[in-house]
Amino acid sequence: RMLSNIQNVRMNYVIIGAVAGGASTAARLRRMDEKANIILFEKTDYISYANCGLPYYIGDVMKDRNKLFVQTAASFKSRFNIDVRTKTEVIAIDAANKTVTAKNLGTGKEYTEHYDKLVLSPGAEPIRPPLPGINERGIFTLRNVADTDVIRSYVQKFHFGKAEIIGPGFIGL
Repeated sequence: RMLSNIQNVRMNYVIIGAVAGGASTAARLRRMDEKANIILFEKTDYISYANCGLPYYIGDVMKDRNKLFVQTAASFKSRFNIDVRTKTEVIAIDAANKTVTAKNLGTGKEYTEHYDKLVLSPGAEPIRPPLPGINERGIFTLRNVADTDVIRSYVQKFHFGKAEIIGPGFIGL
């Protein structure tokens, strides 16, 4: 009887960050447990996109922006039955009580969600060293779709024909 009660327990998973790591984790959890409640928080508009494709879109090798996206929030919900909350930032974690406080960036509303298991996959931010001129026009960081849109717009407006890439990460290479 105890085993059957354990099998009927519905796990609550909260995943912070919905790009490569978070989205892959959510999909894997769904395959492992079709009854679990899975909430995927992403503070930007976009989930599950091809990071390595960003420079190809900027350079006009990839012409269709939509090809950057592996999944949308709606398609992820439909395909995997996962509660995807874009434009929502997790602003606090209470590990003792197993809760997160989230803020809807559109409305400003804050609320709390309970979890049994928490996955942190928030990604990273590029380092902008405190150098003179670092904030001048034409100096960018490339980490996400929003950065890509800004750089592509700049490149289309100013046709200098050359760029210098600093940082040998996977996107820079």
